[in-house]
Amino acid sequence: MTLHSLVIQKLLSTNAHIGRRLAAQHFKMYAYGMRNGLTIVDSDKTLICLRNACNFISHLARNNASIMFVNTNPLHQEIVDLMSSKISSLSPERSNSLWRMGGFLTNSFSPKKFRSRNKKVRFGPTQLPDCVVVFDTERKSSVVPEAYRLQIPIVALVDSNMPLDFYEKITYPVPANDSVQFVYLFCNMITKCFMLEEKKKKEDGVGLLGRKTRSREEAQPIEQSASESGEKDEVLLIPLDKLELLSQDIAKTKEILDKLVVVKFNGALGTTMGFSGPKSLIEIREGLTLLDVIIEQIQSLNAKYGCKVPLLLMNTNKTHDDTLKVLEKYSKSNIDIQSFIQGQQAEPESLGLHSVDDLYPSDPGTAFLSLVKSETLDLLLSQGKEYVLVVNSDNACAVIDPKILNHVTQKKIEYCMEVTPTTTSFSRTSVLSSQEGKFKLVHIAQNPSRHSTKKFKFMDAGSLWVNLKAIKRLVDTDAMKMEKLSTSKAVDPDDKESAVGSAIQLFDQAIGVNVPQSRYLPVNSTLDLLLLQSDIYTYDEGILARNRAINPSISLGPEFEKVSDFQSRFKSTPSIVGLDSLKVTGDVWFGADITLKGKVKIAAEPGEKLEIPDNVVIKNKDITNPSDILYNSDNDRE
Repeated sequence: MTLHSLVIQKLLSTNAHIGRRLAAQHFKMYAYGMRNGLTIVDSDKTLICLRNACNFISHLARNNASIMFVNTNPLHQEIVDLMSSKISSLSPERSNSLWRMGGFLTNSFSPKKFRSRNKKVRFGPTQLPDCVVVFDTERKSSVVPEAYRLQIPIVALVDSNMPLDFYEKITYPVPANDSVQFVYLFCNMITKCFMLEEKKKKEDGVGLLGRKTRSREEAQPIEQSASESGEKDEVLLIPLDKLELLSQDIAKTKEILDKLVVVKFNGALGTTMGFSGPKSLIEIREGLTLLDVIIEQIQSLNAKYGCKVPLLLMNTNKTHDDTLKVLEKYSKSNIDIQSFIQGQQAEPESLGLHSVDDLYPSDPGTAFLSLVKSETLDLLLSQGKEYVLVVNSDNACAVIDPKILNHVTQKKIEYCMEVTPTTTSFSRTSVLSSQEGKFKLVHIAQNPSRHSTKKFKFMDAGSLWVNLKAIKRLVDTDAMKMEKLSTSKAVDPDDKESAVGSAIQLFDQAIGVNVPQSRYLPVNSTLDLLLLQSDIYTYDEGILARNRAINPSISLGPEFEKVSDFQSRFKSTPSIVGLDSLKVTGDVWFGADITLKGKVKIAAEPGEKLEIPDNVVIKNKDITNPSDILYNSDNDRE
């Protein structure tokens, strides 16, 4: 008998294949057939789903993630308790990241008193878990929709009669009958996943919580050999929420912020969007430009903590004059704004590029050398500045986060880059965002707009925190490397490691901070402007915050490509908080105070102008002429 046959026989002995009397349409992919009016679950597919779920749990165990086990069936409670106690016994500290509860997920933020019939409700830490494992989904536990709303991956046992609205929210469904025998088997496999990862970490000299168990004498030669070999092809990524909380003492925060200077690249032009000028001067929201956003953010920090964070604008010859004209309105501002021209750049044609927009104006090597050649670096060091935050010119959602600055100063980090997961999948994004560990540099894309994000796990979010003394040391000792770095602007798309690894490899202490995708939105098209100006973003003190639960799919025709055309075709930005998808083609003009909901398609006939009236609500409609807009009907009223 083969190993596969033995495993299938084990599954059959747990009655996992016996489903309910009626199989829902979405469950038929897991159904083998019907017998005596009961759905027979395909054991091979159960085995595949079970393997996928266990691989995911093993991945969480490897990265010390927190898991919440949800069970409200008294028949399973003893099994779940036995499993969690076994996992906790592997390391006493592991119990702090294991949750066993039968209540509401969102209630974990504020401890309250609950009544439980079996009196075995246990609440863990207030921080959200990285995964939820549900054993009895047929009871329609409220944890499933709540975890989905909070973008937490869900592993759950599913049966043939589960409603579609519950099934769609489960990341790793395991089709099986939730018999006591199968729940015992499932819990046993979860326990073995943790035991196996613990064994691997002990063999590698690292405990379950990531602490090295090698002696200091043993570890030293390893560190030396790594540094001597010069191999720096990995970077440690730390989730933003795992960083130490900022001190409540405003004086301490002021002391940290006074060591910071912000440098904003201001060399990108908006020619690809039909804008004749620096991209930073494009209006993105309520009369505010990209430059206004970063200035207001610094003003808010200075006012809140009483610090003096200066702003340096690194221009090119093509953006310098226009920027100086705009800065005149900040002449009486209390913020110190300086503007200078960065180092000379090669012509696009010499690099095989088509336009000036194809250059890499936000190249870190250029920034470092420009600070030195302009004598700005020595001046900043004499003023007591220790760190520089280099921000890309087109990232509207960049945040000056004092928590990151506090971490790099406390840990004496020389180079810290903000990265974000490339995928838009809620489950995978949540997993990647919660991981802490080393990743190859080839997993991080510096210029994701030019490469398929499918090739990378992370992308550079366009914010660098760099030690000024380390920059000066590198320029003094490795000037040739810095010069080579600053002139290699045209990165080969296939040379993925050079895209991000060239700069980070020059520093001794380098890390990455994994920030949410909502903190990265480069303005590369008018579609980005529509999102930023819509009601899915809120603006407060220079920070644009996105409602991450809303992610509509929007497509605008070529008539909207230029900034001027885009602005003229919208009297005001439509409300899109209830929008699932929008496709606009042809000569379409939008009125004021329009609300879009569900799936909307608006297509003007060739040669005809289609005007959307003011104050209309369009929900789940295909519109080709004004008569299609029945905004006075009961279906479209708010």
